[in-house]
Amino acid sequence: PKRSKTLPDVLHPDEIELILEQPNVNHVLGIRDKAILETLYATGIRVSELIGLKQPNVLFDQGIIRVFGKGSKERVVPIGRSALLWIKKYQESARPRLSKRGETNDILFLNSRGKKLSRMSIWNIVHQFSVSAGIKKEVHPHTFRHSFATHLLEGGADLRAVQEMLGHSDVRTTMIYTHTIKSQ
Repeated sequence: PKRSKTLPDVLHPDEIELILEQPNVNHVLGIRDKAILETLYATGIRVSELIGLKQPNVLFDQGIIRVFGKGSKERVVPIGRSALLWIKKYQESARPRLSKRGETNDILFLNSRGKKLSRMSIWNIVHQFSVSAGIKKEVHPHTFRHSFATHLLEGGADLRAVQEMLGHSDVRTTMIYTHTIKSQ
């Protein structure tokens, strides 16, 4: 027999806001973490796409990012003003201090040693700030992706547009979020 698919966990917009408020932006890593969280929620990109994001892929004037997803497929995703603001702050004040003499290959988000972040680092950042926000649910980086898609659809976004932003090759994959809305 086929196993029934479980619906993805989604955060309420207020819960997202609580998490986004947690990083201490008076510190270098806090600025970076705030930019990371804002980017995850504003774009719905996967962790692998986030850690591979390069500086030239953020097109501030157009309000978009170029993302290289599964199978190295490129897609263009709109990004909100708040996320762009925090990326800019990070690039101007925090990234130069994190960037060491090591070769960063123009990777946008760096760890404290000036190297590319790992998937586990992003998981730890999301977990740390969801716990400090008092969120009782299990929150993973992918929870931000699910929340992004669900909130767009709740706001009346076109299913095909959300499919494109998420990089799903089949619209049926994106349709899971319409079931999430109905079950709430």
